[in-house]
Amino acid sequence: MPDGSDSGCFPPADAPPWLVERLEAAGGAVPFSTFMDWALHDPAHGAYGSGRLRIGPRGDFATSPSLGPAFARLLAPQLASWFQQLGPGPLTLVETGPGEGTLARQLAQELVRSSPALASRLELVLVEPNPGMAERQRQLLAGTPLPVRWLSWEALAAAPVRGVILAHEVLDALAVERVVWDGSSWCSQLVAVAPPRPPGDGPPGLELVASAPLRPEPGPAAARPWGSPQERAWAAKELASLGLDPPPQPLEAGWCSELHPGLAPWLAAAAAALVEGQLLVVDYALEAWRYYAPQRRSGTLMAYRRQEASPDPLRQIGCWDLTAHLCLETLERGAGASGWRWLGGCRQGEALLALGLAQALHGLQDPGSGADLASRLAEREALLRLVDPAGLGEFRWLAMERGPTAPADPPLFLRHPPG
Repeated sequence: MPDGSDSGCFPPADAPPWLVERLEAAGGAVPFSTFMDWALHDPAHGAYGSGRLRIGPRGDFATSPSLGPAFARLLAPQLASWFQQLGPGPLTLVETGPGEGTLARQLAQELVRSSPALASRLELVLVEPNPGMAERQRQLLAGTPLPVRWLSWEALAAAPVRGVILAHEVLDALAVERVVWDGSSWCSQLVAVAPPRPPGDGPPGLELVASAPLRPEPGPAAARPWGSPQERAWAAKELASLGLDPPPQPLEAGWCSELHPGLAPWLAAAAAALVEGQLLVVDYALEAWRYYAPQRRSGTLMAYRRQEASPDPLRQIGCWDLTAHLCLETLERGAGASGWRWLGGCRQGEALLALGLAQALHGLQDPGSGADLASRLAEREALLRLVDPAGLGEFRWLAMERGPTAPADPPLFLRHPPG
C-alpha cells in the first residue's frame, strides 16, 4: 500500500470485482495512469475497449462530426490542400481513434465529391486498438467510397505511408499521471482499494491516495516511492520542464493536476507511420500557465456519460469516458523530439472561419439552395455549435509535419478568413 496522506477529493466508490482483483494483485494500489488505461481500454471491461460508450447527441457525449456533415465539409479543403502538396502517387488518410467511424465516412464522401481525381489515389487507414469500437466502425463504413484498412501503429511503421494523420479527440483519452502537492513535495496520485467497510456495508470501495514523495529525502522513505526509478525520474523532469518544481506560486496542500507520459510515445509512433505529410490534432488544450494555474486545484480531468459531466473519475468504472486536456508546451516539445516540424495552431472557431464557415452560414439563407427550411435551420444550429466559445469552439487545431521539405504556405486554417 502507498505511504502518504489521503488525497482523494471524493468519497470511496464501489469497485467492480475485476478491478479489486487487479488492485490486490498489484499490492492494493496502482498509478492513476494504469487505472485510467484499464477503465477505458480493457477489452472486456473498459468504456472504449468493450464498445460500451456511444458517441453522438443521443449518446454519452457529442463530437463535432456527430452533429452532421458540416464539420467534414469544412475540414476537407484543408486535407485536400495537404494531399496536393505531396504530389503524385498513392496517398493515405490515417484517422487514429476514429470513434464510431462517422468522421471517416463523412470525409470519404466529401473528398470523393469535391476532389474526385485526388480521391482516386486515396485510401483510409483507421488505427483503432479497441475491438468493440473497430467492429462498429466496420459496420458504419461498409460501402464507403474509399478503400479502408484497419492497421496498428506497428503495422504502419513497417510500411509507412504518405499522407495526413488526423487525431480528433484522441489524445485527451491517453492515460495521464496525476500529481499532488502535499505542501512541501510532489506525490503521485494512486487509485487504491479503500479500507474495509463494516460488515454488510457493501462491496469494497476505491479511493484516491498520495504516494510517497516523487523525490524522497534520503532515509527509510526512499524505499517506498511510487513507481520505478525511471518513472519517478520522468515525473520529476516533466515537473521541472513545466516550471512546477518548485511551484512558481504557493499551492494549497491537495492541489493536483495531470502529466502526460503517453504523449511522447504516441507522437513517435505517429511519426514512424508517416514517410511524409502532416499531423492534425484537434483537442482541448491549454497553455502551461493556464493548465497549472493555482486556482485550477483539481486539474482538467473529467468523466462523461449520457451527456453528463462529472469531476469524479471513480464513478461506475468502465461506464464513463475519462479525459484530460493537453498541455500545449508538452505537446510541442514532444513533437519536436519525435521529428515533427511545428506548423502552429488556433482555436476551432478561428480555424473554421478561415475555412469558410461564414460563407456556409450565408448560403443557408438562400431559399433556392434545395434544402427545406427545417434542414437549413438544423445545419445553421450545427455550424454555430461548432464555433461556440463555451463548447466545441474552444478545441485547438494543432498542425505539424514531417518529410524532406516544408510547404511554401501555411495551412489554410491558419490564414485569414476568405473575404
